[in-house]
Amino acid sequence: MAQFDVHENTGKHRDDIPYVVLVQSSLYDSYRRRVVVPLARKSALGKISNPRFNPTFKIGNIHVVLHPLEIVSVPSEQLGEFVTSLSPEGSRIMDALDELLTQAWR
Repeated sequence: MAQFDVHENTGKHRDDIPYVVLVQSSLYDSYRRRVVVPLARKSALGKISNPRFNPTFKIGNIHVVLHPLEIVSVPSEQLGEFVTSLSPEGSRIMDALDELLTQAWR
């Protein structure tokens, strides 16, 4: 498993969220859990108001949207089959996570 690998979602919401993308650094490969972000069907989300926060990707014939607000840690054995790698799109994924985690002063 490598950062930005896409796996099938084995959870109960797999119809709307067919995939998850691994975002965890390889520095933590010895842990039994993996941090993933859901890739939701674009058709299930509707209008995307911030494409930097919710970038869209095409996996097979499905347009999916990164959904950082649903980031989760799962046991590595619960990850579904490997589908593809989004490593060429890694900067877009990290930009979205930066949007989520960047400190904003009000």
